[in-house]
Amino acid sequence: MGNCCGHDAKFDGASADFKRRLWAVIFLNASMFVVEMTAGHLAGSQALQADALDFFGDALTYGLSLAVIGAPIKTRAMAALAKGTSLALMGAWILGSTLYHVLMVDVPRAEIMGLVGFAALVVNVVSVLLLVRYKDGDANVRSVWLCSRNDAIGNVAVMLAALGVWGTTSGWPDLVVAAIMAGLFLSSALQILRQAWAEYANSHPANEPVG
Repeated sequence: MGNCCGHDAKFDGASADFKRRLWAVIFLNASMFVVEMTAGHLAGSQALQADALDFFGDALTYGLSLAVIGAPIKTRAMAALAKGTSLALMGAWILGSTLYHVLMVDVPRAEIMGLVGFAALVVNVVSVLLLVRYKDGDANVRSVWLCSRNDAIGNVAVMLAALGVWGTTSGWPDLVVAAIMAGLFLSSALQILRQAWAEYANSHPANEPVG
């Protein structure tokens, strides 16, 4: 992950190009949340619903990222702390929901999982390509990159789950992938929280912009 600004300072998102890209990614994520959540219910797929929830969380995360661009570093760090916490809660919810469904395994519809998973993967690859040049910013900007990366990985996982469900006629591959995605959310949340806390702890009024 190279520094997008060409020096050691952390990019804070204060770029018209970054904001345009972020608006495009917000639209893509909000649209795919609706598509995947609907498809997840129709297919009976925990992995699809977990990925849909990730899209929803990302859309909110990107909106918050836009809102605090240009704010003092302490404010940006606090926003990143909030996003990291929400990502951790999302991961915990998905993990709990998956454990619950282990007790009542239904076979999801593999064809819907595969088709929607592929469509979501295309959307996420576009999002990743839009944001890749800004992947090494401060905690606020980095959280955007991590969420986009999680989406792309998650959709590859959903497609693998669809293949597993089709090949085994069992719901277990779907549940396993949902659990792996929950772990990915929790891991990313920890990375965001660590960086955000370090930036918050190291912030000082003398270093904040005036006016």
